[in-house]
Amino acid sequence: MITVNFMERQPVQSCILRSVGYDDSTKNLEIEFHSGLVYQYSGVPSKVHTDLMNSTAVGKYFSEKIRNRFRAKAVAA
Repeated sequence: MITVNFMERQPVQSCILRSVGYDDSTKNLEIEFHSGLVYQYSGVPSKVHTDLMNSTAVGKYFSEKIRNRFRAKAVAA
């Protein structure tokens, strides 16, 4: 049995993303989509998380700087 530990996420204003969490010790970024899917992206530098959270267009930043650039795994549906 695989146990997945969800991290604390903060809500974001976005058409595609519902919330974002980050674990600086593991460099894992967790994204919850409005669809209910949750993905963890590994090896994400803290600056990328900070820039995402400070972005005026969170969904666009995610699509351009995170999606398809970091290894992802689905952790919930």
